[in-house]
Amino acid sequence: MKEFLNKKGLSLLMLLLVFLISGALFSACSKSETSVESFEAYKDKWQKKDYAAMYNMLSSKTKEKVNEKQFVDRYTAIYNGIEAANISINTAELDKSKVEKGDTAKIPFSITMDTLAGSVEIKDYEMILIKEKVDKKSHWRVEWSEKLIFPEMTEGDKVRAEAHNAKRGEIYDRNGKPLAVNAPIVSLGVHPSKFNNNKEAKIAELAKILDITPKFIEDKLKANKDPEMFVPIVNLLTSAQDKITAAMKIEGVIHAKPIARVYPGGEAFGSLIGNVGSITQEELEKLKGQGYTSTSIIGKRGLEQVLDKRLKGENGGTIYISKQKDGKEMEKITIAKKDSKDGENVKLTVDFDLQQKIYTELNKEPGSASALNPKTGEVLALVSSPSFDSNLFTTYIPESVKAQWEKSNNAEFNNRFKMSYAPGSTFKMITGAIGLDKGAIKLEDTINVQGKEWQKDSSWGKYKVTRVTDPGKPVNIKDAFIYSDNIYFAQAAINIGKDDFAKESSKFGLNEELPFVYPMAKAQISNDGKIKNDIQLADSGYGQGEVLMTPLHVSLAYSAVVNDGNIMTPILEAGESKVWKENAISKDSVKLLQEYLKAVIESPSGTGREAQIPGKSLAGKTGTAELKKSMEDTNAEENGWFVVMNTDNPKIVLTMMMENVKTRGGSHYVVPRAKRVMQDYLK
Repeated sequence: MKEFLNKKGLSLLMLLLVFLISGALFSACSKSETSVESFEAYKDKWQKKDYAAMYNMLSSKTKEKVNEKQFVDRYTAIYNGIEAANISINTAELDKSKVEKGDTAKIPFSITMDTLAGSVEIKDYEMILIKEKVDKKSHWRVEWSEKLIFPEMTEGDKVRAEAHNAKRGEIYDRNGKPLAVNAPIVSLGVHPSKFNNNKEAKIAELAKILDITPKFIEDKLKANKDPEMFVPIVNLLTSAQDKITAAMKIEGVIHAKPIARVYPGGEAFGSLIGNVGSITQEELEKLKGQGYTSTSIIGKRGLEQVLDKRLKGENGGTIYISKQKDGKEMEKITIAKKDSKDGENVKLTVDFDLQQKIYTELNKEPGSASALNPKTGEVLALVSSPSFDSNLFTTYIPESVKAQWEKSNNAEFNNRFKMSYAPGSTFKMITGAIGLDKGAIKLEDTINVQGKEWQKDSSWGKYKVTRVTDPGKPVNIKDAFIYSDNIYFAQAAINIGKDDFAKESSKFGLNEELPFVYPMAKAQISNDGKIKNDIQLADSGYGQGEVLMTPLHVSLAYSAVVNDGNIMTPILEAGESKVWKENAISKDSVKLLQEYLKAVIESPSGTGREAQIPGKSLAGKTGTAELKKSMEDTNAEENGWFVVMNTDNPKIVLTMMMENVKTRGGSHYVVPRAKRVMQDYLK
């Protein structure tokens, strides 16, 4: 009996739940949508620019006056024209009892949005909704009019937008020579109706003059439907006068002269200055909220990219309503206005002529170079070779240039001056400085190794340190610099000890980010900042192992030798000079190192003797870095280095590196080129 009652009670409980759920569902289904809820739904679609969905919520009376295509097209045209984004519709807290009166509701609101005229807030909107029967059910529908585009609008009005584009800031060298400027170019094109006579022959002739394919021209012409409209084919620099003159002789070829980005330094500055281009969707998303629009021109490489936020300026614009009568504008009502702000002009510390001279000496062979003023830290040149002409991204890329880039596997776009390399024997100055300052190298000490190979002991197995020259006598530190003796500096590093060697290298900024506006690879003593054994330590002593440095960082290290042991913070724009690494080398060691590095050039046996310039006191160091894949690799390619600086009234430290010099004389392939640069700069 008890069990029966329990089952009966459970059945009654379940029945009661069914009734309750059914009542709730009935109540929910019978509850009609409020005007406030309809407004919120319309608002959501508006903010998402879902114009078709907005149209579906319009009243039947509105739909009689405007069809869906007209509605969608108008919103699309206006919002695209004013570059509307981040639309936000705002209201005070809404109470349906206060906004609804019978079958009509009036809801006040405002809109904020980003536009070509900046961020704007538009107030005094009012949305009228009316209750309509749809499929026997009541729904609130929007009574739409032009006032829901802008409150001041009436039927027949037009919305106009005028962009006020900012002028991009220009880039100049230390002496005011232009590096990236806004200047006239020639837009070469055709007048189709005048070009059509004997068109095929004209296309072939024009393609030959411009070094482009006939198809390139044909595609441009096919895309145009108006025979009287100018069809641009390519842009040219005004200096390309031969091409312009030849092309203009063809009937129907015409030109315009727009303003565009021009790079007077050409290839020598391609990697440093870079180029601009149209913003991509990906870039637009990444830079959202930073003043970029779908029509922005943005820095793509080099300083154009690094300094883009300063160079680009701020575009402005005006949005207004044009009151029309009989097709004529009778009145303008300004909705929003923002003045444009031109970008900042930038004056670099770089020397135009020096940069050009270095690039000429590198002869488009793989390599890089840096030059700086050791007293101020001003960077005078940053060169990568081979490079590209930034103007090609303003004008066009001829077929012959495309072929060259393909042949080189786009080597022109490998920015070598920002990459780090094994510095080879140029690192011996740092080893010498550490050894002298730590007392691990004593002036009276010599090494007396017979032959060109040495190893610490049998624990090294087959591995040995090798040197180029056996002087046939005991070698002291000065001799070691003159002959560039790997064995001497390997032993010096071992005497310093791996912990002290790694620690003291930080005095030269290794294993830390370079405080420099242009992003550079980090210099390192090793991959993890530590040296694991004596073989790695010995190799590090003469710039092999895992040691890596950029040419700029090598120049900075050497600058301490002619700047009382201090290394200045590298700067690329004129400004206050400040010390980055104070006392990187002690005053006593500076005097000795300057003497030894001068001997590298002045001694008849010095590895840098080819750099001598009559009447000039120079100090420097050669370096040949092997690019071994393993200790047993005997066929490794080599990079050649040379660092050179003037010691009387020091004004330049030049570091030049060239790749693949093993069969071309090693560092001696580089020395004469650096010498010619110094001769030109110090004259």
